Amino acid sequence: MGKEYHVLVVEDDKEILEGVRIYLKNQGYVVFGAGNGQEGLEIMERETIHLAIVDVMMPVMDGITMTMRLREKYDFPVIMLTAKSEEIDKITGLNVGADDYVTKPFAPMELLARVNSQLRRYSRYLEVLEGRREERNETKYVIGGLELDEEKVSLTVDGEPVKLTPMEFKILTLLMKHPGRVFSADELYERIWNEKAITTDTIMVHVRRIREKIEIDPKNPRYLKVVWGVGYKMEDSYERNKK
Repeated sequence: MGKEYHVLVVEDDKEILEGVRIYLKNQGYVVFGAGNGQEGLEIMERETIHLAIVDVMMPVMDGITMTMRLREKYDFPVIMLTAKSEEIDKITGLNVGADDYVTKPFAPMELLARVNSQLRRYSRYLEVLEGRREERNETKYVIGGLELDEEKVSLTVDGEPVKLTPMEFKILTLLMKHPGRVFSADELYERIWNEKAITTDTIMVHVRRIREKIEIDPKNPRYLKVVWGVGYKMEDSYERNKK
């Protein structure tokens, strides 16, 4: 992939941990392993990590708690590993800042595809942060009290800075670039992930998280609207109602 990526695998099942470690190493990744969330956080303090694969159910510190803790300091992608019966954990994991999830048992190729996809997007996000952005005429988008700066990867709401995860920033940027245009959940997924939409649950959860960060009343949103049965759009309903 041109760059050496560091992947942290946090999994208390030693066989799964070792299997994922070997598979990722064979693909050229530098892999760090941990048996619980506490060990994972300690490794992050010592090493530069570009992506974490985190099991939900672990002793000492579970994956949900670990993801909440790491999101206070880090913005790299997190892929959660959940059992088939842990549907609630998928939603909880996405709510606390995970970017994607893979259900056990999983095929190594499926996990690798998710890892590659997340790292492609994260590397583009880092390029923007480092100033190596693509040539474009416009980098700032304003809708009402929202101001998004694509070059600085920043968002303010009524002048106050708001922290978004890379995934949330990408979704909001796409919507703010096209105010008033309705994007279906499938289209959002495919434009953001660059792959065919299999499930759009992740989009719904990310939209809900974005709303919680940008809206005064998320249940009665001013900006991020649902067009029932169609999709999502950005507009300033306050300005529209004044007309």
